[in-house]
Amino acid sequence: MKILITGGAGFIASHITDRYINLGHEVVIIDNMSSGKNENINPKAKIYKIDIKDEQIADILLEEKPDILNHHAAQMDVRVSVNDPKFDASENIIGSLNLYEACVKANVKKIIFASSGGTVYGEQFEFPANEEHPLNPCSPYGISKMVNEKYLFYYKAVYGIDYVALRYGNVYGPRQNPHGEAGVVAIFAERLLAGKEAIINGDGLITRDYIYVNDVVNANEIALNDSVSGIFNVTTGVETNVNEIFRALKSLTFSEQEETHGPAKAGEQRRSVCSPNKLDKFGWEPKMKFDDGVKLTVDYFKSKSNK
Repeated sequence: MKILITGGAGFIASHITDRYINLGHEVVIIDNMSSGKNENINPKAKIYKIDIKDEQIADILLEEKPDILNHHAAQMDVRVSVNDPKFDASENIIGSLNLYEACVKANVKKIIFASSGGTVYGEQFEFPANEEHPLNPCSPYGISKMVNEKYLFYYKAVYGIDYVALRYGNVYGPRQNPHGEAGVVAIFAERLLAGKEAIINGDGLITRDYIYVNDVVNANEIALNDSVSGIFNVTTGVETNVNEIFRALKSLTFSEQEETHGPAKAGEQRRSVCSPNKLDKFGWEPKMKFDDGVKLTVDYFKSKSNK
């Protein structure tokens, strides 16, 4: 198949690109390189360095005629969305609609969308949350992911484009950006390896469902199957707090830094953990244990610092 991947020079989608190419698929990447890196681009993929909001997107899809759109390009920082909701909506809603309209014209058969289990549910009242949990996102970012899922339902109902929305937990692993606000595993790993201070926001008891990037890639492989359709959590069902992450990374990096706490970030969810069971029936399950995944991530950042 021919698969067009947006954000293919970024953390998660570059790993998915590699897998799709290894499976023998033809891959085309769209990435504006605002956060993507040239070193992440698979040399066997064709790339258009263009923003998903650009009017030329329709022409690209008409020329390439992909069977599947795998949509990962996004403004992905919850705090940025809180500070500038209009920017978040422009990138994550208007940009996505530009793609979906192009998919109609190019007769794309299926859209795989990177949604967010960590934000669409909001403050949970069931732990872990399954896909039937009410959606009460508490950030513009979470709202944008929810809205995309609703638009995908619309495009299937009206135009027959099938879709899979994968609600990710907090994804971590090699190639993650350690310099943004998101991605505490990468940020702490990079800082502790460099002998810099890693500050825990608030009491450090905020929990998230951390999932290793290869498990996410496996879900994106399964999502290619015609029988897989609808909304699925891509999570572990396990809660881990920030203090636990710091202590694991401190041990792995042989850091001598003491546990340092700073001010809490306003508006952050206290607990987020989602059930992975729905996707199990298609043969997917999270395989990477957190301790093993964190070690692989630290090893990656060690190798980067030694170059």
